[in-house]
Amino acid sequence: MPSLWPEEVSLAGTHAELVPLSQAHCAELAEAVADGELHRLWYTLVPAPEGMAAEIDRRLALRARGSMLPFAILDRATGRAVGMTTYMDIDAVNRRLEIGSTWLRRAVQRTPINTESKLLLMTHAFEALDCIAVEFRTHVLNFQSRRAIERLGARLDGILRAHRIMPNGTLRDTAVYSITATDWPAVKANLSWQLARPRG
Repeated sequence: MPSLWPEEVSLAGTHAELVPLSQAHCAELAEAVADGELHRLWYTLVPAPEGMAAEIDRRLALRARGSMLPFAILDRATGRAVGMTTYMDIDAVNRRLEIGSTWLRRAVQRTPINTESKLLLMTHAFEALDCIAVEFRTHVLNFQSRRAIERLGARLDGILRAHRIMPNGTLRDTAVYSITATDWPAVKANLSWQLARPRG
């Protein structure tokens, strides 16, 4: 049986470490998602604490089918899992993928952990996997997520109208962004500068 692309990998930075997701992360992730009750945001698809084990199983099943590579996001200061992210909608033939299904506990939002996680994932995608493009998608009304994606340097490709039916029955318009291999050197320089610049 051929190996799945991309292969499992752990990615470590100064603030964040991304490791292959497993049920061993379940308790810490259930605690993390309760911080800020992220699952109650109607425009996201974040699992509830009691649904965390099932969500991990769902992501691992997608991994087995080759369409997702899921990670737990660890806070290197504590070693604890504080969120989840994935490579998803993987297109091995065209060397394209999406970074998505990402959430972080409220306490670490707007910290270097998110920026560094994206830098680690994109560095691996463009420099190890030789991707031609990386996508980001979010609900058109999730303005916090859209601002964060735009701060990465991603460009809006367009809006997919009535793209998905949400759990509450509303229709999601999806904002689609991308960073291409040509964009990557400037995007990498900007993210590296954001992480290195003094704060306070």
